[in-house]
Amino acid sequence: MELKGKLAEAFNDQVTLELQASLVYRQLGVDMALLDLPGISGWFRAQAEEEVVHAHKFMDHMTDRDAHPAIGAMQAPGAAVDSVLAAFEAALVHERKVSESIRDLYRLAQAEGDIDSIPLLNWFITEQLEEEATVSEIIGRVRLIDDDGPGLLRLDSELGARKPAAE
Repeated sequence: MELKGKLAEAFNDQVTLELQASLVYRQLGVDMALLDLPGISGWFRAQAEEEVVHAHKFMDHMTDRDAHPAIGAMQAPGAAVDSVLAAFEAALVHERKVSESIRDLYRLAQAEGDIDSIPLLNWFITEQLEEEATVSEIIGRVRLIDDDGPGLLRLDSELGARKPAAE
């Protein structure tokens, strides 16, 4: 079934949002590198790569259905953050935005009777639940650590063990 009309436009918007998320995470990675936290910086860089993989999943779905993926305009990520807590709070805000966008896509696919999109969107709904839970857990741990230097360095080391996602 060809993907067209409002749903194709919404998929293009999602592609752009996923790539925008990658830029947000790249900026947060830079901000953490400037705080001398290479592990947390690496975690954000890996997250940025994962968002690109997500954009490709949407683009592949579109091309498989004879739709034309088109990347829309993106904004610069915005002001730099100056703390680990602020970085992960910014990440959570963005993840929630992406989650709601995917839910909107799901609702639109249902309204349009596009059952071919549902498996992909189900995968993303599960993925977004995991993303939000992971970032929320990290925020909780950062709050527990507070200003404890050794605790922050331990978290930096732990998050730095994350490997980039494979496409």
